[in-house]
Amino acid sequence: MTPAARLQATIELLESIAATPRAADALTSAYFRARRYMGSKDRAAVSTRLYTVMRHQARLDWWLERIIERSNSCHPGEGRDPENGPTQTEKAELDSGLRRNDRLCRLRALAWMVLGENTAAKTVDELCSGGKFAPAVLSDAERDFLGKIDGGTVEHPDMPDDVRVECPPDVAPILREKFSANFMREMRAMLEPAPLDLRVNILKATRDDILAQLQQAGFRAELCALSPWGVRVFDRPALNALPMLKEGLVDIQDEGSQMIAAVVDARPGERIVDFCAGACGKTLAIAATMQNTGRIVACDVMAGRLKAGAERLRRAGVQNVETRVLSSERDPWVKKHKTSFDRVLVDAPCGGTGTWRRNPDARWRALGPGLEALVKTQGQILDSAARLVRPGGRLIYSTCSLMPDENENQIAAFLATHADFTLEPCGLDGADYLALTPAKHNTDGFFAAVMRRANPLADKDKAD
Repeated sequence: MTPAARLQATIELLESIAATPRAADALTSAYFRARRYMGSKDRAAVSTRLYTVMRHQARLDWWLERIIERSNSCHPGEGRDPENGPTQTEKAELDSGLRRNDRLCRLRALAWMVLGENTAAKTVDELCSGGKFAPAVLSDAERDFLGKIDGGTVEHPDMPDDVRVECPPDVAPILREKFSANFMREMRAMLEPAPLDLRVNILKATRDDILAQLQQAGFRAELCALSPWGVRVFDRPALNALPMLKEGLVDIQDEGSQMIAAVVDARPGERIVDFCAGACGKTLAIAATMQNTGRIVACDVMAGRLKAGAERLRRAGVQNVETRVLSSERDPWVKKHKTSFDRVLVDAPCGGTGTWRRNPDARWRALGPGLEALVKTQGQILDSAARLVRPGGRLIYSTCSLMPDENENQIAAFLATHADFTLEPCGLDGADYLALTPAKHNTDGFFAAVMRRANPLADKDKAD
């Protein structure tokens, strides 16, 4: 592909992501599948630029607004002659030509080339030739905009801190209060691409063996610091071609997600429910810790995700899992099996703020319910799933969120209305909660809590 074709592919993907209520990674995969002619280097180049532009959206938009405001103000001392400033017609054309929704994605890509890749505005103009596979010719407003940012850098001293670290205004006050003096450090860590972590399937392999195989194949890899099953691979290799992935020896899973399975701490022979199993990523890890014994029921309301999970379970050689589609969190199956399980994991649907490193578009696009609705749903799911826990059993709640209302406050609300459950410490260094963040632990942001259901008879015996 030519440089112009790669730029046009980036623009098309940005426009598709902005217009379609689906995750960016799914849309990107579909785009590449429909264009088999794109080589691996072209796909890598387009993907890298695409995700980099999305990680800089607030800063690029800040430059756009700055140029429009300066062009419209025509104040002396700002590098413009007030007597020769734009007419009202020119101002209207600038606003409509740059602020239009169908132009924003294209402008972000063009602006990134100038501000982030240090490409001269003239060169970008030449790439936009309007030829086959090339972007359309620049409008006068676009050409003027690129000329004004030519030679600049993505960050500017006048940028507000929230813009500098790409923190959406609706959550910035909440995260500022949560992280206090560490707010900027935590948010900057969220701007970095997520590392590639593998969870070793201990039913088929050992961590040391997998690490040795990766290194012998020429990959830079090391053992994860927290997860007992994790291996971190650097340089973003094309792991889909590796036999170890196809054979179910490893699974791609962030170290933080692996740690949720560690918190569940399932034992061989136990009865487990993964209540919001999705595609069974955590189910796989839990099954391995149980040595393929006992029983796991992987539940979800989305049949398609469970079907995909079943294929992963087969590949991994897992034999102690059954999948069950629920009609809702109050499905009759839950009442029928109340107090029947040793451990119940509720990996609740959440806002996903902890995954911004790998899903940068999620900062600005709401693909599901808002925070208030999510918190209500989480509480309902937790309340229903708790019925499955036997006396003396444990209820584990987790999210990939950094928001207190979805995490600590959710647990406090549950305990206030469920007197037979008590909190058990499950965090690092004996903390009440597991609370992982990119800056502190170089994982996605994950939260987990463990609550034990009282067993009146056993607790009385202990007391006696």
